[in-house]
Amino acid sequence: MEEHTALDILKKAILFEKRGEAFYRKVAEQTDSPEVKEFFRMMAVEEENHQDVLSEQFKAYKEKGRFNPGEYQTRNAPEVASEVLTRALREKISGAGFESAAISAAVSMEERSVELYGKRAGATDDPEEKKLYQWLSDWERDHLNILLDMDRQLTEQIWNDQNFWPF
Repeated sequence: MEEHTALDILKKAILFEKRGEAFYRKVAEQTDSPEVKEFFRMMAVEEENHQDVLSEQFKAYKEKGRFNPGEYQTRNAPEVASEVLTRALREKISGAGFESAAISAAVSMEERSVELYGKRAGATDDPEEKKLYQWLSDWERDHLNILLDMDRQLTEQIWNDQNFWPF
């Protein structure tokens, strides 16, 4: 039962990451702003990196019945915020536009990933599997926090533009 569950979770996780990558690449393709394009391109690259890690672990588990100790842990948490999350980027995204809607959709995707990885990290007795999913959960939580901050700022921008403030 445990092997079946581990492989099913890995397959589901790989699918989450593939969908995230495809989504971020599509948004990057469709935006006209170079700053916004770079932000979503970087998010796509990170999702692709997660796919690689998960695929390596899937192969190891399928062949050996165990997770590999992760070289992935030497990869640092994302620096997306410090690299591209600037005032200029936020100014390029209209609070009610396509990119803003994409950020809102991305929040939902990242929340699902954090939930899946966090649950599996808590449910498994395998220390290597636990490390893998905790690492992924932490990384996706960083993505989520960046996106939530952007969403909050864009919402405030709309409120300011529309004079929604009650005071």
